[in-house]
Parts: sequence; structure tokens; C-alpha cells
Amino acid sequence: MNGVSWFLSAVIIRFVGEFFCGVFDGHGGTDAVCFVRKNLLKFIIEDGHFPNSMEKAIRSAFVKADHAIADSHSLDRNSGTTALTALIFGRTLLVANAGDCRAVLGKRGRAVELSKDHKPNCKSEKLRIENLGGIVFDGYLNGQLSVARAIGDWHVKGSKGSISPLTPEPEFQEVRLTEEDEFLIIGCDGLWDVMTSQCAVSMVRKELMAHNDPERCSRELVQEALRRDTCDNLTAVVVCFSADPPPQIEIPRFRVRRSISMEGLHMLKGALDSNA
Repeated sequence: MNGVSWFLSAVIIRFVGEFFCGVFDGHGGTDAVCFVRKNLLKFIIEDGHFPNSMEKAIRSAFVKADHAIADSHSLDRNSGTTALTALIFGRTLLVANAGDCRAVLGKRGRAVELSKDHKPNCKSEKLRIENLGGIVFDGYLNGQLSVARAIGDWHVKGSKGSISPLTPEPEFQEVRLTEEDEFLIIGCDGLWDVMTSQCAVSMVRKELMAHNDPERCSRELVQEALRRDTCDNLTAVVVCFSADPPPQIEIPRFRVRRSISMEGLHMLKGALDSNA
């Protein structure tokens, strides 16, 4: 598997024959994002549930990183970061997300989202926040943060051990990779603010067919987001599941003239699959 990070808020590590990567979008300073980037994988491997229960180990690591920032005398406990990780072991892909980064699977040209953007005005997150005594004001949690889940940000969480609507606990998505699954894109909201998941998958697939270089693809995603005037942090990671470039997709022949693009067909198929 080939992978690449862009900018300093990403990490890619191969260990024990497996593959781990993540993106971390910091705010309120760099302390939290640098600490999590450096220590999260160590917390996962050191957890008592590793490797028998990956989900429990990763969930515990997110919380441990959060508490470590609260307990530190050298870190700014008010600094915060979102975190999205992808762990590949065998043919299993496990995505964990706390915040508004996003993981998207390229499946024979079709985009399959493997995470949910944790924005405060997201219906399920808004309900969770309000049930815990918080409010969403103008799209911000308690009028302060534009994300509903994050590590750090103890000025919002209050004292350690108290119940807070801002949680570091991630949501998980596990998939079994097949031959149709060609690559994974993970990126922070600066990418997705100006680009749909399908647009990113179509762009990466086209570029991989041309030069088969995931590092170049990640740079091209970032440059395209800049051309579209993104106003937020940018991190992009492209992970390919094969050393070979994606194959040409056979376009079905229709008796009637069609006016929908291949990207449009993939978006329509994705919508039908999600409603099935």
C-alpha cells in the first residue's frame, strides 16, 4: 500500500505488517495537534485491548490523549484538535473519527464516505449536545467551537471527569476491502468545504490512471482546494490498495443518447445504495 501526507498534521506509519494513518486538524494553538500526532498510535498499541479489540483500543487512546492534555503542565489545555485515523489490518479497514475530517473510499470510481462530519448543527450531534446540557448557537457548540467532537479544548469541557457535550470519543466505521476498493482519501475540512467526496474520488482516480503516484495526488487535491479558495487548514492523504493503477471503467452502451456524466452516474448509484 502506498500513502502520503501533506502538511504536518498527518501521520502514516506501517507497523507489524499493518498500516496506520491519520489526519489531525488543530485549533486554538498547536499544542494539542502536535501532541496527538506524536502520541496517539503509541496509546493505541499500549492499550490492554490491543490487538484483540482494535475498536476498544482506539477509543481508549482518544480518551487517554484527551486526559493527558488536561493533566499536562507543559501543554496548553485550551488547545484542541480533531482526529481521524484509518487502520488497515489484513483486508479490514477501520476508520475512527472525532471531528469534521472525512474518510472517503474510492470504489471503482464511486465515492463511499466512511465517516460523518461532526458539526454541531448535524442533527444527531445537535441532539447529543442538547441532551448533555449544551447549546448550538449559529452553528457553534456553546457559541465557541465549530466542531462537536475534539481532543483537548478543556476551556469548553470544564473540569476533568465532568459531563461535557464536547466529547473526544470517536465514531467507527469498519469495512472489508474487496477488489473494487482502489484507494482511500482522508482529509480535513479545508478540503471538503470546497470539494464533494465524489469530486475528490473522480479527480484522484483520473490522476492515478495517468501517473499512479499517490503523493502527487495528495498535492493535487490540496492545490485544487486552494484554487477553489478554501479558507481553512488543508491536509490530504491518499492511500492506494494496489501497486497497479486503477483500470479503465467500461462505460455501458445505451440505445438512447445519454447526457449524464460518469461522475453523475456514480453519484446517482451512491444515492440509490444509501437509500436501499
